[in-house]
Amino acid sequence: MRDFARSDNTAVQAQLDRLAQLSVPDGRLGLETIRALLDRLGNPHRKLPPVFHVAGTNGKGSTCAFLRAMLEAEGYKVHVTTSPHLVRYNERIRVAGELISDERLAELLAEVLDTGEDLNPSFFEVTIAAAFTEFARVSAEACVVEVGLGGRFDATNVLEPDVLAACGIAALGIDHERFLLSPEEGVPDIPLARIAFEKAGIAKPGCSLVTLSYPEDATVEVEAAAMRNGAPLAMRGREWSVSASDTGLHYADRHGELALPPPTLPGPHQPENAALAVAMLRHQDYVSVSRDAMAEGLRAARWPARLQRLAPGPLTGDREVWLDGGHNPSAGAILGEHFAGQRLHLVIGMLDAKDPRAIVEPLADAVASITVVPVPGHDWHAVVAFGPAAKPAADVPSALAALPEDGLPVLVSGSLYLAGEVLRLNDELPD
Repeated sequence: MRDFARSDNTAVQAQLDRLAQLSVPDGRLGLETIRALLDRLGNPHRKLPPVFHVAGTNGKGSTCAFLRAMLEAEGYKVHVTTSPHLVRYNERIRVAGELISDERLAELLAEVLDTGEDLNPSFFEVTIAAAFTEFARVSAEACVVEVGLGGRFDATNVLEPDVLAACGIAALGIDHERFLLSPEEGVPDIPLARIAFEKAGIAKPGCSLVTLSYPEDATVEVEAAAMRNGAPLAMRGREWSVSASDTGLHYADRHGELALPPPTLPGPHQPENAALAVAMLRHQDYVSVSRDAMAEGLRAARWPARLQRLAPGPLTGDREVWLDGGHNPSAGAILGEHFAGQRLHLVIGMLDAKDPRAIVEPLADAVASITVVPVPGHDWHAVVAFGPAAKPAADVPSALAALPEDGLPVLVSGSLYLAGEVLRLNDELPD
């Protein structure tokens, strides 16, 4: 499955059409191709401002959003690359605080695609090469890089110790099993331990590896990776701690204690993601961020399509509609906790490679109805996968129009690709 992208700009679309033709040969693992491509481009990944590199199954994007907001609140210009995009490919490359322009994006993609045409790079390898190329050309004080998939073999893992400020690992869970749990000699057999092994592959010599706390099997793999790579380990519950309440966060480490406001981003998991961002800033020496900037970042951070309440618009009207791109058991558990004790209508579209139970089962006590919609441009689960009570609809507008006017909120979930379509229909383009 390719990560399709569309643009209204003809010059950008011409390069996105080239990107859409790229594929990864089955069984190809490793960083050789991305390194060869970057070498031809002058090794821009060695010329970046201090980088905060973030992996994880769930929460890594939110952690990146908190890092960016805190660094910008301090007055720094920040480069950011995250994935996937929701509406526009430009969302993947934020240069010194601004989404890359269409004009520059077209030039940049053409340069990278032309340079690596004979290397057969993947969509994501081209994207990361383009992002790092632009980040090396434009002045900034910090860089935030989100791992795409896994960590050990992710294209972002070309980052070297000289440019890294801190590496972080957010929550761990089972996802992308085809890639991250594929048989391989010398790797852990226990699924969550294998996931931890892959994520902790971003550890680098002399660079703090800042993590949450995990079950024992996963913890052992994170510890082993830190030791194997010579990375100082800062794990929650050991080197730092946090407690959350409705009034704020209480964070503590060897440098002292911080009283911080609660994060604005909704969801029971966000205090943990926010604290991970704080811990990453506190366990590095490249950029200084004050307590006040951290507090402002907690209030200012935005991360679309993750427990986002949509604004009144052409799709939602005045109805209360929530949007979440969650698609794995960890995301389902978060949704179940957030909507506990409520009743809602669920509109769901999921890729056929995902487990429908991951979202539906945690919400079972809350769901008043289930409407199943396609995921545009992708293979998706039909209505039969969601049980006898589920009903089909042609698209999200049709699903919303068919719901009763009973005052219950609506949750649209199951896929980030579907979430991007919802944002586009409601005129809420991520900026």
